[in-house]
Amino acid sequence: MSQDDGRRLKALFEMATDGIITMNARGVMENVNRAACELFGYTADELRGQKVNMLMSFHDRTHHDEYLERYQRTRVPHIIGIGREVTGRCKDGREFPLRLAVSEAKLAEGTIYTGILHDLSEFHLAKKRVDDLNKSLESKVIERTAALRAREAELQRALGKERELNELKSRFLSLASHEFKTPLSTVLSSAELIELYTDGEQQPKRQRHLDRIKDAVGQLTEVLNDFLSLSQLEQGEIKPVLRKVRLQNVVSAAIEASEGQLQPGQEILVDLSGARPWIVTDAKLLRRILINLLSNAAKYSPAASPIHVRGSHEGGVIKLEVQDHGIGIPQEDRVHLFDRFYRARNAENIKGTGLGLNIVAQYVELLDGSVSFTSREGEGTTFTIALPSAEKA
Repeated sequence: MSQDDGRRLKALFEMATDGIITMNARGVMENVNRAACELFGYTADELRGQKVNMLMSFHDRTHHDEYLERYQRTRVPHIIGIGREVTGRCKDGREFPLRLAVSEAKLAEGTIYTGILHDLSEFHLAKKRVDDLNKSLESKVIERTAALRAREAELQRALGKERELNELKSRFLSLASHEFKTPLSTVLSSAELIELYTDGEQQPKRQRHLDRIKDAVGQLTEVLNDFLSLSQLEQGEIKPVLRKVRLQNVVSAAIEASEGQLQPGQEILVDLSGARPWIVTDAKLLRRILINLLSNAAKYSPAASPIHVRGSHEGGVIKLEVQDHGIGIPQEDRVHLFDRFYRARNAENIKGTGLGLNIVAQYVELLDGSVSFTSREGEGTTFTIALPSAEKA
């Protein structure tokens, strides 16, 4: 090689942007270019004559001689002629990723190894930014998907509500046409007949038709009250107003309001001896609950049968029972008993909207209580209302 060729080769060696290090078969560095010096923070003089493992991470530094000896013995390459990513160690102790490619050359004076080192720090930073962006994107996709699923669930609930509302409208129209038609027909026919009874001796007949009109109007009022209560509950218009009230007064008011529903010979028997006289509750809601239960007890029981109202107090809970001796509830109907518009199969021929017990359940819930029942078909039913009592002994 001429002197000019040597200078050109040395210039190329020094001008290379990647680090270049040559070493002998013992791993001692012989030549180091400027890029390699800048990469590791050493001067060329500090590196020449030193073992190359000083530029390696702790694990590779301690095993380098072993790697070199094994290659020279087995000729099985792990880096030489292959290249891979390794960790370099700077003079100040900082470690950084490198792409290392090693070639082997056999010269007359012996074997030399040339390592070309490319700093991967920027690549790793860029990769991390891409990974972070991907994770951020995945997170946003997950959040967006969750939001869409929540929105879908919300739409499904709204659709379910809409379907339920449409079903309620249909059932209401069917029920209203049936429940209103018979009483209105009674009112119309009785009114027409009253016009014909003009003589004084026909007063009993006139009174009988007036009673039929009153009964029909009562049925219509009951239906309208049920629908009004349901509407108020659906709109959230009913808010409990808790006050300290005398339990006997609430029960008496409910019985008085229910007397018009009693069949001939029916009697309501009250025993509140087991309950404390005062309760903190909404008297209006509790009265409505009892009116509904007493009305059902009268409606589904035979004439001359007693209806019992009992009260007890245990562990801060007021329990009120309404017991009848009526038709009872079939086993297969019990699970649906508090559903809106539900009528048990043995009650289909008895007038009613199928809303009373649903309204009772919602009123009881507003009072933070619970409602349960026991029943034997053909023998009667007992409904139990359990309400919290803030009144202590």
